[in-house]
Amino acid sequence: MAEQQISRESVPETMTSSVLVRRGELRTEQRPVPTPGPGEVLVRITSVGVCGSDTHYYTEGRIGPYVVDAPLVLGHEPAGVIVSLGEGVADRAVGQRVSLEPGIPDPLSAQTLAGCYNLDPGVRFFATPPIDGVFSEYAVHPGAFCHPVPDSLSDDAAALLEPLSVALAARSAGKILIGDKVLVAGAGPIGLLISKVAQLAGAEVSLTDVRAERLAVAKKYGAAHTFTAAHQPPVEAEFDVFIDATGAEQAILDGLARLAPRGRCVMVGMGTDTIALPVPLVQGRELMITGTFRYANTWPTAIALAASGQIDLDGLVTSTHGLDGVEAALLAGANPGALKAVVHP
Repeated sequence: MAEQQISRESVPETMTSSVLVRRGELRTEQRPVPTPGPGEVLVRITSVGVCGSDTHYYTEGRIGPYVVDAPLVLGHEPAGVIVSLGEGVADRAVGQRVSLEPGIPDPLSAQTLAGCYNLDPGVRFFATPPIDGVFSEYAVHPGAFCHPVPDSLSDDAAALLEPLSVALAARSAGKILIGDKVLVAGAGPIGLLISKVAQLAGAEVSLTDVRAERLAVAKKYGAAHTFTAAHQPPVEAEFDVFIDATGAEQAILDGLARLAPRGRCVMVGMGTDTIALPVPLVQGRELMITGTFRYANTWPTAIALAASGQIDLDGLVTSTHGLDGVEAALLAGANPGALKAVVHP
């Protein structure tokens, strides 16, 4: 699976990018291939996973405070091959296959220095306005955030280390321990990966979703129990941890109601901006509620889990598309049986 090295001279001057011109409108454009600066590498993009946030930007034009008010390239789950090195890059090589961690923090910010670089307010993140993403043939990125991957991982799996990192961050936030009973709402790619990493931590996992075909996949990914939204686990079922991967108010409220005293809730899904929090329930059971914002320091663990075969990332891919098919990729999640669409620039 290793790729032949490509010299800087063989890189074209222009590249094709899929650009969100405005809400609901995409077009392909020819853009200059960027040149890596100091500490950066130029990567030929081979695979990009489609995230629900990409779809939301396409259909709604915004997510919370982030508004698409100028043309934007979507896509933030990339893998590729290094084709050129910027000045000072000594620990990466032309021809090296990499997974790109999409956020670039200020290295001297208080949050970065505290080890929480994902919370740096100045972080520059692929496909978050006004920063372009990677539905393009090439991208430049800091070498330190281009993680080498073994040839045992496919290009698609290397791209999907990003959602696996989201799952690892959720597991950490939930402080999941051996023997914990964990309830996960949402059996999409993120929910399935949260379920899997929780199982690897020694937990018994139950999954809920509105789509029966996704619950069938959840069983294949090792969930002990699955429930449709219409047939929730009994309220008396006391879970140690509840992780929401939907962002839907009702799913969050249903999960909170099923937490044991001093249970832990982790909110991962991005949906409604506000919910009506059941304060007596939270107080009476001393529930602990937290959110997660992306991830930090997760790629080494994600690579190890995927490369060892403990987590099957390729099994999540249900459709692939070229740059001329990005619209279909963005809307593929609504199709029966769909899990993860991938764009191959």
